[in-house]
Amino acid sequence: MHINEFWYSTNQKDWLNALDNYWASIGENNIQLEQEMDNLEPNNVQNMNQQEWYNFLLNKYFRWKYQPNRYATTTKYFKKYQEENRLNELYDIKNQIFAFDKENIMLGLKIKIEGMGVPGRSGLLSLLFPNYFGTVDQFVVKALRNIEDLPEKEQLLRMKPEKLEIDDGVILIKIMRQKSIELNNMFGTNFWTPRKIDMILWSCRD
Repeated sequence: MHINEFWYSTNQKDWLNALDNYWASIGENNIQLEQEMDNLEPNNVQNMNQQEWYNFLLNKYFRWKYQPNRYATTTKYFKKYQEENRLNELYDIKNQIFAFDKENIMLGLKIKIEGMGVPGRSGLLSLLFPNYFGTVDQFVVKALRNIEDLPEKEQLLRMKPEKLEIDDGVILIKIMRQKSIELNNMFGTNFWTPRKIDMILWSCRD
């Protein structure tokens, strides 16, 4: 089903099928990490020490978020935290991530980690706080552009999908939040989250 059809669907089965498509699109080599990240316990991350936090980001998060050809370039800058004995700085960033008001999308996206742009930051927030955040990237933008009558259509067309700014991320996550609220109200559930909406949008990429 084309995204334009199920985006306005009032049948929960259509949405569940779209979510299933996400999992079906994950390669065999990545499914274990994908499931691990999907079941991530925020409290476990919050309780990590400096080295554990660094290792988690380097060996789990970056591998989840970036394709192998991007992994080397993105982690090049990130590894400086360890090479320059700045793990305490990275640890302070973790504390910021867990302390900020999760309703404030912009505040979350402004928390910078070396090697992560807006897509990378949003991805981490979406795994830790799926009820508040979804991952924003070029595929989400391109999928949303295919939806007719979307109020944010002009804003989406002005975005540079491969170079998203913080303001773009705020708009995209607001769309995901609104859709998840709409679906939960419609279906009488609390199942739908911005994170699940981003998974569906990613699976609808061209």
